Amino acid sequence: MSPERFAKIKAVLNRRQPDLTVITDNVHKPRNLSAIVRTCDAVGVHHVHSADPDGGYGTYHGTAKGSHSWVKVHLYDGVDKPIKKLQSEGFKVYAATFTDRVVDYRQLDYTKPCAILMGAEKYGVSDTAAELADEHIMIPMMGMVESYNVSVAAAIILSEAQRQREQAGLYDSSRMPPDEYETTLFEWAQPKIAQFCKERSLDYPPLTDEGDIENPSEWYQSVKVIRDEAREKRQAVKAALVDKG
Repeated sequence: MSPERFAKIKAVLNRRQPDLTVITDNVHKPRNLSAIVRTCDAVGVHHVHSADPDGGYGTYHGTAKGSHSWVKVHLYDGVDKPIKKLQSEGFKVYAATFTDRVVDYRQLDYTKPCAILMGAEKYGVSDTAAELADEHIMIPMMGMVESYNVSVAAAIILSEAQRQREQAGLYDSSRMPPDEYETTLFEWAQPKIAQFCKERSLDYPPLTDEGDIENPSEWYQSVKVIRDEAREKRQAVKAALVDKG
């Protein structure tokens, strides 16, 4: 971990927007999902909520180029679940769809907690999602085609959200909850050790100001002690079972 790399990680985390997110309603093409995730990372969105992607959630790595490492994607069975969850947390849901109550996407306030809801490639936002959404938005078009590609539309709307939030100063200081910030900082700075700890239910060790493990030899020794104790417990249980047999 170089000082420059660690500084870049902290700078990106400091610009993350915990109250701006995207919901995808049965968007199933891996290329489109990955393009949306890539745009989310670019504008500081930290969480994406994907409902009912056909065949599960896949990625098209040529489009994402690693952005899935920086954005957390949550999967749902039913689009009503992420909508209601976010609304219960104070988010307004803006659905990109054509209805009689649609407004120009630029008329809404994206500095408030909000989720942008994007519909499936062929069918758009489902009736369920449209009914639950707080607002319906559209991107004015001047050509013959009726709609943008879903990932392009998401990028256009998110760009407006970024513009408004920049003007409001929402990128000027860290806004992530402290616990999530520290956890994410460790996972981005030390992904291999983070995975090691997750697999063994270990707490993350503290980091230095340069992003390295603090007192690494001491930490490794403590891990060895934990592993030895776990091994002894397994052996004791095995011996007890043999005695009972």
